[in-house]
Amino acid sequence: MTGLSERAALLVTSEPLMAHLATSVDDRPHVAPVWFDYADDRGVIEVLTTGRKLANIRENPRVALSVQKDEKGQAQWKVTILGTATVVTDDDEAVRDATRRINRKYGAEESAWPENELVRISVGTATVSEY
Repeated sequence: MTGLSERAALLVTSEPLMAHLATSVDDRPHVAPVWFDYADDRGVIEVLTTGRKLANIRENPRVALSVQKDEKGQAQWKVTILGTATVVTDDDEAVRDATRRINRKYGAEESAWPENELVRISVGTATVSEY
């Protein structure tokens, strides 16, 4: 699969929603919330991160990402993505662009959290569930 289906892309880009990124090293899972953006033209999910998530991705690039829309505590839909993550280390312009886009999307200063690194997730599979 290249990128998200039309329906999955529409849902995950409908508004600024939190995603939960799951990583695993030595059968020890780690899940944490992340801000993200879907780069439709490249068919990848972009996240900015640091710490345990980043260390885990460097050791094991297989990840899962879950995005869910709730209304008053009731799930409306979810998109679950399985993919392969790549840390972008050789493209400063791409990192600056993603930082501006993602921070702006979530209402943060465009230059906030400069220690974060750009991670691109190539979509392997994506499942949409609507309730």
